[in-house]
Amino acid sequence: MIKATGERTIMDLCISELVKLKGDERKDITTHGIIYNVRDMGDFAFVILRKVNGLIQCVYEKDGSEEEKSILKIENCVKVTGDLRDEPRAVNGIEIVVKNIKVLSEPKEELPFSINKYKLNIALENEMSIRPIVLRNEQRRSIFKLQEGLVRAFREYLEDKDFTEIFTPKIVANGAEGGANIFKLEYFGKKAYLAQSPQFYKQMMIPIYERVFEIAPVFRAEKHDTARHLNEYVSVDFEMGFIESFYDVINMETGMIKYAFEYLKKNYSVFLKKLNVQLPEITDIPCIRFKDAKEMVAKKYNRKIKDPYDLEPEEERLIGELVKEEYGCDFVFVTHYPVKKRPFYAMDDPENDKYTLSFDLLFKGLEVTTGGQRIHDYDTQVKKMIFKGLYPEDFESYLMLHKYGCPPHGGLGMGLERFLMRLIDEKNIRATSMFPRDTSRLVP
Repeated sequence: MIKATGERTIMDLCISELVKLKGDERKDITTHGIIYNVRDMGDFAFVILRKVNGLIQCVYEKDGSEEEKSILKIENCVKVTGDLRDEPRAVNGIEIVVKNIKVLSEPKEELPFSINKYKLNIALENEMSIRPIVLRNEQRRSIFKLQEGLVRAFREYLEDKDFTEIFTPKIVANGAEGGANIFKLEYFGKKAYLAQSPQFYKQMMIPIYERVFEIAPVFRAEKHDTARHLNEYVSVDFEMGFIESFYDVINMETGMIKYAFEYLKKNYSVFLKKLNVQLPEITDIPCIRFKDAKEMVAKKYNRKIKDPYDLEPEEERLIGELVKEEYGCDFVFVTHYPVKKRPFYAMDDPENDKYTLSFDLLFKGLEVTTGGQRIHDYDTQVKKMIFKGLYPEDFESYLMLHKYGCPPHGGLGMGLERFLMRLIDEKNIRATSMFPRDTSRLVP
């Protein structure tokens, strides 16, 4: 009987572990990978394998046989046995001198393009249709390693701050934000919707866990076909109780972003390098009131204010430009948005009830986070619902939070793809969504 030991074999080791091998262990090692590139040097060839964490170079002594052509085929899955040695000129500083290659599987057809080029020169719209192939490219797959790194960092930071991770329903009875941008479902004879946000559930958990977070998909039935919109995206949400003001939420997010950048530097430097990403330096992130931000942009850029209740995309861009110039920061919190443009659970500013205790975080001129302080008093929440044209009886389960007592609390939701898009300076959000869903795409 074969027993599972849980131990890793040489064949399982990732590149960073192979680099650490010393002495006799470096002789006759066996590892696996997928042939990413072959560089013919005459009597020998450099065979570049794609492994879980990057590339490793193999030196293959050629024999000129027909069988050799079949072995050294791009995208062949192979097992390689040979001697591992240091080679400063090779990727990752090591290479394997091949003694034997065994082909485990091979493609039925050649790839429709050269996968191993730095720039693929494929239009994004065309790329989306063949995304499972495109993501085999080192630069493309590095994007989603950074996405992984961000999520790991956010989770680690929040857990360290005593947040509890929760998992909330994505089929819901009510939209958390109302409006027309909600997908409707037929649910066993009842009306249901795809969740726009885990907002209600986050708030419900505050009296139970005090601090909660979720990283999960949300859905928006927006018909916008722009470079910044998706109909399904990953939202990084957290909610925290016993706050004194929404600045507590702002400070928590600032700390989370700082931690994430340090985490990427420490653990994902190889992918930052592949994508030529320079992480922004953050000390403090400036806060500017909504009204002041609009007036500053109007004055500096001689621009007329068209919408007094919200920021236009061009205004966001110009605010980012202004803040970078005057504060030297890629981020800015725009605070105190008008009541008209914020959801019914946003707490009004006690100093001016035309505005709310809410904020957006702009990253290089693009809104990536929305947050603020929530209403925690029952009567105040019911009154705000009625003011917004809603029927409190439609929100009975949500209002249990307020009816049976809840501490002052607030939180936020961050769009992961937008944040990553700005981090790596991509122009279209579809580049930072592994399999994007927009108004026209359901496959792959």
